[in-house]
Amino acid sequence: METILIVDDEKNYTLILSAVLEDEGYETLTANSGAQAIEKLNECDVDLVLTDMKMPSMDGIELLEKIKVRDPYLPVIMMTAYGTVEKAVEAMQKGADNYIQKPFDNDSLILYVNKSMSMRRVINENRQLRNAVENWYSFGNIIGKSKVMQDVFETIRKVAPSTATTLIEGESGTGKELVAKSIHFNSPRKDKPFVAVNCSALAETLLESELFGHEKGAFTGAMSTKKGRFELADSGTLFLDEIGELPQSLQVKLLRVIQEKVFERVGGTKPISVDIRLIAATNKDLKKEMEDGRFREDLFYRLNVVRISLPPLRHRMEDMHLLSQHFIDKYTEERIYDIPVKGIDQAVKRLFYEYSWPGNVREFENVIERAMLMCPGDMITVSDLPKDFTDNAFNRLHLEDIPSNAKLYETLTLVEKKMIERALRMANNVQSHAAEILGIGKSGLNQKIKKLKLDINSKN
Repeated sequence: METILIVDDEKNYTLILSAVLEDEGYETLTANSGAQAIEKLNECDVDLVLTDMKMPSMDGIELLEKIKVRDPYLPVIMMTAYGTVEKAVEAMQKGADNYIQKPFDNDSLILYVNKSMSMRRVINENRQLRNAVENWYSFGNIIGKSKVMQDVFETIRKVAPSTATTLIEGESGTGKELVAKSIHFNSPRKDKPFVAVNCSALAETLLESELFGHEKGAFTGAMSTKKGRFELADSGTLFLDEIGELPQSLQVKLLRVIQEKVFERVGGTKPISVDIRLIAATNKDLKKEMEDGRFREDLFYRLNVVRISLPPLRHRMEDMHLLSQHFIDKYTEERIYDIPVKGIDQAVKRLFYEYSWPGNVREFENVIERAMLMCPGDMITVSDLPKDFTDNAFNRLHLEDIPSNAKLYETLTLVEKKMIERALRMANNVQSHAAEILGIGKSGLNQKIKKLKLDINSKN
């Protein structure tokens, strides 16, 4: 049962409010001063404080400030008499959830309290989920409970304390830089610089200067000596993103730095020694690049001391719920609506699970961020999603993609099988939930599973 602390110097008023709120199913505590209220908060767990504004010794504003120092998330509703609205506005600016002007009717009070309690529940659920995610399903800002992501977390834990060069592979948007940062910030070098360079963003001549620095007068426009990223990352970590785009001339120089930890600036002759931990990332198949002569074999093996392969989102769909809640929590403060978002409805879940997500987690976050801005209610619906996303998601199956000699029965059977497998993944193999997602009965789903000979360790 949720508990409300009622604070008012008029004892009869606290008794009346207690009776009203207890009829609504709340447990109540009362205090007749700010000091008594603090004592109650020290002794008991409270879910909401309903306090008068004007009280002797410690007024409502002072009590509010003390409450917010103790627990910034504890909702406080201020009761204010006519003529003290300015004070109520001040209270809102200092963290009060709302204020209600005396005299008020019981229905108005209950409406305000229920609204604040609803917000409190959502905040608590999000905090609990975030704590669970941080404790069990995350490493830094990387989220995932799937087996493949747990394997990634375990590799990060093992490699972070070392100085081993690490190669991170994965499609664009899978979180390669997040993994690199997780390795750095869980290593002995965490208080030293983390320096990132995108090897595909600069022309070859500019990239060499960016990496290794240059001496004054080394080329037109070099008006002064400049340190490169290797020097800036000394004692820390250098992250080379899109390493597959590194020109071959720079591959030779990079190989030397990895081997000898020494280089010269562009236009310089003085050897510069550095102590760096090197992490590289690529969305290319470096083995194929090596076989085709575009990437040096010796550099590949120097980079590939530890390899971390990040799966595309479509291969870790069991993480979808955790990711959606994580991004909903992340973008809650950007909403223009007062109603907190609890999650995504079934139609959206179905759409998400059936979509291929070519942009991976980055694309998924973008969709949730936009939906959080557009969603007026407490659940994200299809109408809240970006139009370009829904246009792509709803046009996945094209007849021209199906072979002309394909049999109708075989094609429909394949589609049916895929839909059942996805629904079961969405429902964590709980057949009753999967049946609800598909819009069929549980017995009907069970018959289809047997008919299609699906090898599923299902739950009832």
